[in-house]
Amino acid sequence: MMKLWFKSGKPWIWLNAAAVSTCLIMVVGLLGLITVRGIGHFWPAQVGQYSYQADNGQQEIIFGEKVDATVTSLAAAKSAGYKMAENEDALIQYQLKTGNRDITGADFRWIQARRIKEQSYPLDMMVVERREWGNFYGQLFEVKEDHKVIASGDQAWPALQEKIAEALTVFKTINQLEKKEIGTVNYGLERLRLKQKSLELENRWDNVAKKQLAADKASYDAKYTQYQAKLAELYQQIRRYSLAAKTESGATVNIPLAKVVRAYQPNAMGFFDKINHYRIKLGEFLTDEPREANTEGGIFPAIFGTVLMVLIMSVIVTPFGVIAAVYLREYARQGFTTRLIRIAVNNLAGVPSVVYGVFGLGFFVYILGGHIDALFFPEAAPAPVFGTPGLMWASITLALLTLPVVIVSTEEGLARIPKSIREGSLALGATKFETLWLTVLPMASPAIMTGLILAVARAAGEVAPLMLVGVVKLAPTLPLDGNFPFLHLDRKFMHLGFHIYDVGFQSPNVEAARPLVYATALLLVLVIVGLNLAAIVIRNNLREKYRALEG
Repeated sequence: MMKLWFKSGKPWIWLNAAAVSTCLIMVVGLLGLITVRGIGHFWPAQVGQYSYQADNGQQEIIFGEKVDATVTSLAAAKSAGYKMAENEDALIQYQLKTGNRDITGADFRWIQARRIKEQSYPLDMMVVERREWGNFYGQLFEVKEDHKVIASGDQAWPALQEKIAEALTVFKTINQLEKKEIGTVNYGLERLRLKQKSLELENRWDNVAKKQLAADKASYDAKYTQYQAKLAELYQQIRRYSLAAKTESGATVNIPLAKVVRAYQPNAMGFFDKINHYRIKLGEFLTDEPREANTEGGIFPAIFGTVLMVLIMSVIVTPFGVIAAVYLREYARQGFTTRLIRIAVNNLAGVPSVVYGVFGLGFFVYILGGHIDALFFPEAAPAPVFGTPGLMWASITLALLTLPVVIVSTEEGLARIPKSIREGSLALGATKFETLWLTVLPMASPAIMTGLILAVARAAGEVAPLMLVGVVKLAPTLPLDGNFPFLHLDRKFMHLGFHIYDVGFQSPNVEAARPLVYATALLLVLVIVGLNLAAIVIRNNLREKYRALEG
């Protein structure tokens, strides 16, 4: 009976089903973990006040929010050197985010549950998100203007929120001036410098050119002086305000509001207040720039860089992939050479992505980019323009990486078109090119679109080749801006996949960055899932459109 059962193949069906089910459970579990850790990062947690017995036996006060907990068995705790009482069967420890890194030197601290003598959650406990040094935990004492107290006691909190709103408005104006207006001036001055050097190389640096460039430079200098005067006024205005808060040790700390992003009292917040706070934090994550070595703030430059790179890659890979597939299927003589090319294309799909990165760095960046600089940008030497990793080379490298996917998918789509369709079109007087362009390719478009979006999904998650051909930890400017030629293909950019790697493994404060890693990973997964769902929808719509012709 057992032999017959095995010969029937049912055990292998059950084994395959068990393997698939296990994989699905693991994938769902991983996505669940990423979702909980990523989405939960933005919810305002309660901040406790703990009366804690230190190692020296003295009592101390600790402010912080619980972020993790561990339970160590009695035997493991004793072997680790902890002194355990007879009535204890396990050692429970909590990880607290205590913030105040500029005061204590650390953001996190582990404490033992058995040493907590008292804990409470005061309503006046305050969390201050800062542009530097991470969060501050304490209790508001006073609000100051020009070092003079303007509010204290019950009036301090409303006054603080009002002054923070004013400071944020001024900070946005400063950011606009520094990155847009002054950035435009600096960009224009750099172009004038390169223009002067180009004229000198071409022996056209005469009095007329000197006067023209001097007039242009004087115009930029006047704007720069005007912006600098306005900046000085704004900086003087934003530095007027500060807050005074008491730390866990009882010391008073002054924090300039110029360094404050927001302040809130999580223990006093109601449910709807927390939802509103969560909405604001999530919006900041999606639309703002990173700060604190990418461990705080948003990831908009990484989202923008990822999407822009994928779009440019799609524009490059689609025509080359479709043309190659059409040639192999419709024009090339089917023989040994064609089979060899198909084998090579299939093998290219299995080459490690980092190999493409090395090839892109060696050929595209150093050889091709170096020759472009020598021919078209000699005035920029010795600084490279295209002879350095950038957006264009990253897009071309990923286009080369995903090209086999588009070729194979398009070929499969072309192979499914009935021969009678081609013969009918030719019989009606159409040329072979007209038949391909007007009949065959539209009917093969479901396969073409599926291959393209699968390629996009793969490109969106690649990291290894991008580390060599253009991605950076923090890009000072976006590749697309208001300065001519608007799309700067030579610039370096940020990427979601590399952002996860950098924050998770290269950050100086890994513990603080861990929630951001989960949130960014969740966003990247959602992008890839969305692209694959789009592939299914587009494929199904195109199939329905051309089903009658195939029949």
